[in-house]
Amino acid sequence: MQEYELNVLDQYNIDVTGTRKTRGAILCDTQQGLLLLREVTTSEKRIPALCELYEYLKSQGYEWTDPILLNKEGEYVSTAEDGGKYILKQWYQGRECDIRKPAELLAAAGNLAKLHTVMCHELEQGAPAGAHLGEEYIRHNRELKKVRRFMRGLSPKGEFEFAFLKYFDQMYQWADLALEELERSDYDALYEDSMERGCMTHGEYNYHNILILSGTAAAGEAVPASVSGRNAPRGADYRPHGSHSAREPLRIATTNFDKFKKDIQVEDLYYFLRKVMEKHGWKERLGDNMLNAYSAIHPLSSGETEYIKNRLIYPEKFWKIADSYYHSNKAWISVKSIEKLNVAIRQTEEKKRFLENIFSFHL
Repeated sequence: MQEYELNVLDQYNIDVTGTRKTRGAILCDTQQGLLLLREVTTSEKRIPALCELYEYLKSQGYEWTDPILLNKEGEYVSTAEDGGKYILKQWYQGRECDIRKPAELLAAAGNLAKLHTVMCHELEQGAPAGAHLGEEYIRHNRELKKVRRFMRGLSPKGEFEFAFLKYFDQMYQWADLALEELERSDYDALYEDSMERGCMTHGEYNYHNILILSGTAAAGEAVPASVSGRNAPRGADYRPHGSHSAREPLRIATTNFDKFKKDIQVEDLYYFLRKVMEKHGWKERLGDNMLNAYSAIHPLSSGETEYIKNRLIYPEKFWKIADSYYHSNKAWISVKSIEKLNVAIRQTEEKKRFLENIFSFHL
């Protein structure tokens, strides 16, 4: 055990029997159960609201989270001798959701729906509001054009710049179209309704923050498994269809709510779906089944379905890569960055087919 670990853990009423490193943190075996020690990665001002959210979720029966523990002084944040700030959280025996296993992805989509059913509440400590999507699109489109201007004036150009400039018009067409579609949609009403009802998002719902717990599932707990939706009719509201598997459901813990905010809740579903689809080459059956697994528990309205479609239209990955490039050392572009750009461009046709067949959207 490192000295700084001892220094921080001594500030808690716990009996530590061992520690080991994990992703950016320290797992602690204690007489009080498995705990996780990590540096503070969010603003300390947000922590009281974050802890209020954890307490609220528990009061609503959603207990599989990672609440922050108080130290001996009754504080959530502990300071090491070197000035580092740390928090200690409840943790679980388990592993991250395996993005290669569809059953786990569908269970995770169902888990997100359960979470969203209880995440409409006005916290006394308040919650930050998500940015207006139209304003975000306008800013991102402006940034894309700025990157293009920079690259055009660059000499010599490398493989990354040539690829970006070659496909810029094609990718920007998607970005421009997303903004046009958003302005024609009921987005403003959906956003205002979410603000008024205090609807909150996790803010970073991906497989790194989804723990598949060891042991059997709780009795009576049900999570939609494989659902076939290839030939399903698309009505005004997105509804589940097909048959559910009778396999024993998985127990899931949702962790790292640091980026929670008031927003349209299906932003979480879009984010999770996009991450999975990018890894799976926009496989329609898997994506459709994930939407069904969510909607079986928390039915999607026509406005929410339209929102997810619009978010998928926007070339988010292309913008992220361009933004990272512009704010990094442009004298050296890694092979990984070039590959990411090429994958984002290459997957455009796959995403186009996905939007056509799942959302009946045609460019």
